[in-house]
Amino acid sequence: MIFLTLGLETMSAASSSTPEDVFDAMRKSFRADKAKGVNARYQFELSGPNGGSWFIEVNNGKSKIARGRIDNSNVTLVASDKDWVALSNGKLNGSWAFLTGRLKIRGDHGLAKKLGEIFP
Repeated sequence: MIFLTLGLETMSAASSSTPEDVFDAMRKSFRADKAKGVNARYQFELSGPNGGSWFIEVNNGKSKIARGRIDNSNVTLVASDKDWVALSNGKLNGSWAFLTGRLKIRGDHGLAKKLGEIFP
């Protein structure tokens, strides 16, 4: 269950200061080779002044990242905007955030872990 070294600590968002920056960095770091055969829908619900809803759809080597909601998500990640940025920048340990309730994951934890491989 403690999947979450989710790889978020190593995502290439080292200079990100907002969730939008994180998702922009994720677009650039996408690894199509790691997403082959993966069909997953990720929903992000971020609270705070820079929060909002975001989604990632991975479909057999392709990805789409956008603001908003996606139907039938496989995984929903819930955090504050500041915690999401800190996770992505490696300043907040994913396992610690999960264990302390600062990051909530609903759905398939295996797919949640895969997120860090697809977007290193």
